[in-house]
Amino acid sequence: MRELTLGSTGITVPQNAFGALPIQRRSTEDAVALLRKAYEGGMRYFDTARAYTDSETKLGIAFEGMRDKVYIATKTAGTNGDKVREDLATSLRELRTDYIDVYQLHMVDRVYQPGDGTGVYEALLEAKEAGKIRHIGVTAHKIGVAFDLVESGLYETMQFPFSYLSGDQEIRLAKLCAEKNMGFIAMKGLAGGLISRSDVAMAYLEDYPNVLPIWGVQREHELDEWLSYMDDTPVLTDDMRAYIEKEKAELAGDFCRGCGYCLATCPVGIAINNCARMSLMLRRAPSDAWLTEHWQEEMKKIEDCIECGQCSAHCPYELDTPNLLKKNYEDYKQVLAGKVVVNN
Repeated sequence: MRELTLGSTGITVPQNAFGALPIQRRSTEDAVALLRKAYEGGMRYFDTARAYTDSETKLGIAFEGMRDKVYIATKTAGTNGDKVREDLATSLRELRTDYIDVYQLHMVDRVYQPGDGTGVYEALLEAKEAGKIRHIGVTAHKIGVAFDLVESGLYETMQFPFSYLSGDQEIRLAKLCAEKNMGFIAMKGLAGGLISRSDVAMAYLEDYPNVLPIWGVQREHELDEWLSYMDDTPVLTDDMRAYIEKEKAELAGDFCRGCGYCLATCPVGIAINNCARMSLMLRRAPSDAWLTEHWQEEMKKIEDCIECGQCSAHCPYELDTPNLLKKNYEDYKQVLAGKVVVNN
């Protein structure tokens, strides 16, 4: 397994890191066991966020007494200085630590900078000078904003969606970070579950020695798969390259990445993160799991869509979500009626 240094931070870790969003869905006992197993297996970089309910709490329990052996990154969605300070104080308490290795502004839609009137960047500098954070990072979902953030020179790390389904702009962003000596952290390395071959996902990064992927881990068998690559790292072959090209062709165009940032905005409770990509899931995973009575009821909620536009307004990929929902629902009904056959 290759080791990489995260830009100018000096943080050097294996190119195989732990994304701690999914552990909020596990019991504390199970989550702590996963985190400790990840450490024992060689993972050293763990990414969480204040927004991930009790994820920070579980990391704090898992690594108490061994803080100097791991790197912990977390995030704040604060848009003013006071909120950033409040979130940081909470994160430090929940993580049971007196410092954060990489403290990131979460899913920003602008460049926060000194003197912009928000006090956000000033709060970050204040915390860094006090030793509460060691490096200032940022996460984004909109490519134009991401480029602006990199060019600003104000941040030490950039976290952005990156996988073998990424387009030319994302690849250019990763390379620009390398040129600027800015750490690049890849979220959504499995494209929200659309990528099913972890070996290809890992091998793809061979061409990007500056990119640190954070794999979202929820189950032990998933962790075992990633840890197996520590000693036997997949290498990109011609067959894999052909497979990637086939995947890109199948997933060309607009598709929902399943990030879920729109969910809370839906007044009729549509499970947008799955319903808006149901056609893909039916064809890329065993279909029986998506044809249950539960999912039929969830898909039927699309009939109640009032096209308020809130989902589109909150979509970091600027998708026409109501239209995607309708198209997926029509396809779903065709599958249920047996007019379209999908393979299991």
